[in-house]
Amino acid sequence: MDEKVTAQSTLPPLARPYTDFQSQLTTTAKSPLHKYMDMQVGLRSWWALIKYEFVMMLCNSTTGALGYLLRKWFYPFIFGHIGRNVTFGRNITIRHPHKIKIGDNCIVDENCVLDAKGDDPLGIELGNNCVLSRNNILSCKGGHIKLGDGTNIAQNSLVHSEVAVEMGKNTLVASYVYFVGGGNHDFSRTDVPIIQQPSLSRGGIFIDENCWFGAGVIVLDGSHIGNDCVIAAGAVVNKDLPAFSIAAGSPARVLRNRLQSKDEPDERRT
Repeated sequence: MDEKVTAQSTLPPLARPYTDFQSQLTTTAKSPLHKYMDMQVGLRSWWALIKYEFVMMLCNSTTGALGYLLRKWFYPFIFGHIGRNVTFGRNITIRHPHKIKIGDNCIVDENCVLDAKGDDPLGIELGNNCVLSRNNILSCKGGHIKLGDGTNIAQNSLVHSEVAVEMGKNTLVASYVYFVGGGNHDFSRTDVPIIQQPSLSRGGIFIDENCWFGAGVIVLDGSHIGNDCVIAAGAVVNKDLPAFSIAAGSPARVLRNRLQSKDEPDERRT
């Protein structure tokens, strides 16, 4: 044990005191205004700041039909793209809106978070006919998020991306589902707090079309889920799943293939 500690003490110290994002927020090298612009607006532009502040103060919290109309009229001035017939609820948290693109006929319900901050220029992209129910969080932290056409995410779910989280069309997501595309921390050094050690990634999360995720599912970084899969409530997915799988458990394992004949053996009955 003593030899291990001595060997680690000779390693060079890490430069950052906290995670990269926390270090940016707590640094004294930037003014509070610049921190706000970097956090919320994403551009060091007075015109972008003025537009953002005006639009958010005017309509973000406005209730009733007037609020819906104001958001429909004014949000396109700050977003990267908003398609036709898009409905926004009130009290939506919007960060780096110039990197957020929303297709036609989408619904973003009240109290959602659309956070496209980070260095990835792709940000957040919603295809056509997507539904985000209330209290959903789409959070980029250096990565990007892409939801295919017809994706429907129920309330209180989280999509977090430090690399990439991409869902194919017609993805159906129940409540309290977490997609964690990154966010792993190296903990190999014991002489340095974990919060100061580098983040690790297994490449993001990629989900093919027509999948269904039950309530409380957790999908971890590095998972590729094939098309037409069903993931049972409470499952924890930490590896690839082939197309047409029915999977359950923690960690998730394949119970059977949906293309399998009902006359063939079913693991759930053995």
